[in-house]
Amino acid sequence: MGTDQTPPFPSQAVTPTGPPGQTPTGTGVVRWLSDRADTLWALVTGRPVSLYAAAVLRIGYGLLYLAFLLREFPHRSEIWGPGSPWTPELAQQLFEQSGWNSILTLSGSSTYFELCYAAAVVTSVLFTLGWRTRIMSVLFAVVVVSFHARAIFMTDGGDNLILLMALYLVLTACGRRWSLDARRIRRAVARAGTTPPSAKPFWLQQLTDARVTLTTVVHNCGLFVIAAQVCLLYGAAGLYKVQGPSWGGGTAIHYVLNLELFQPWPALSHLVDQYPTVIAVASYVTVLLQVAFPFVLFGRLKYPVLAMLLGMHIGIAVLMGLPLFSGAMIVADAAFLPDRFYMFLARTARRIATRAGTRGSSSTEGADSRSVPPQFRGGSPSGPQSTPGQERPASAGQGKLVPDPR
Repeated sequence: MGTDQTPPFPSQAVTPTGPPGQTPTGTGVVRWLSDRADTLWALVTGRPVSLYAAAVLRIGYGLLYLAFLLREFPHRSEIWGPGSPWTPELAQQLFEQSGWNSILTLSGSSTYFELCYAAAVVTSVLFTLGWRTRIMSVLFAVVVVSFHARAIFMTDGGDNLILLMALYLVLTACGRRWSLDARRIRRAVARAGTTPPSAKPFWLQQLTDARVTLTTVVHNCGLFVIAAQVCLLYGAAGLYKVQGPSWGGGTAIHYVLNLELFQPWPALSHLVDQYPTVIAVASYVTVLLQVAFPFVLFGRLKYPVLAMLLGMHIGIAVLMGLPLFSGAMIVADAAFLPDRFYMFLARTARRIATRAGTRGSSSTEGADSRSVPPQFRGGSPSGPQSTPGQERPASAGQGKLVPDPR
């Protein structure tokens, strides 16, 4: 510990001391690591991140799987039902080796299968709309896993990605924005008005805070896993392409365009194939985008990369006839856009609708029209208002944030 005495020599400075065996440099490193750990802990536990992106994932994958089920409706029995050449007995034998399971193999009855198919369609609709999202997310994951496992040899990259995302979305609070749940909670908050809530016992308040914190941590970790999965997918795909001579030579897309399996419109494929320079540039750019994707996520360079990836996936959907795969990748890329982008889209849509006369003016919409479901943590839904997306501090002494209840 330092003293207030004058040093014996004017040129000698007092050096801070610390615990035995620890230098000032080591103290600075420890302090820096402690600050980074506190920042990470606040990021994980402070509030749910990217709620709008989670809602986009829910809506996107719900719509994709609903469209998939409706598209295959005429062939449902041959793919998953009693008319499939891959019988339930064969599926059960595979399940014993792979560990998969499916509710479709519980009975070989045609009536049971039709009921399961109808339930899958209804579940996809309700999950997309965000009705009782906690329950629907679990049921949606069960549906996707069951249909995927029942006809596992008929899946492709798009099916695999939707399967992973359906499992990950169970962890997220994907119903907190743009959902029927959000609408219901907004109306409940609007009806409650400024009525002070009843006092809760201390233990019950602590239990509520712990539940909210746990929900926040699970949601944030779920989104981090989704982001890591997409980065791993792009990075692995790019590295595998680099190892192949066709991508390195710029001829890979040429060979793909000449495969009958990936020619929904042969004339269009042959027309594009007439421009070898464009094909070579597209091959190199594809590899570059996929390899660079995990490294550009923390800067503004990610926006042009995401835009080019969007164009690439649209091209895959049109030229190769893989709309499900392209749609799954486009929705996954949408998770990397910030919430302010989606809020801007929502405000723009409201202004356009208001000018078109399809909705009332913003002054008559009411307090609940632009609101989002609150995350109460030791606070109440009443209090001063702020702009959407902002947060107000909780009561003194709690040191936590409570989202604006509007």
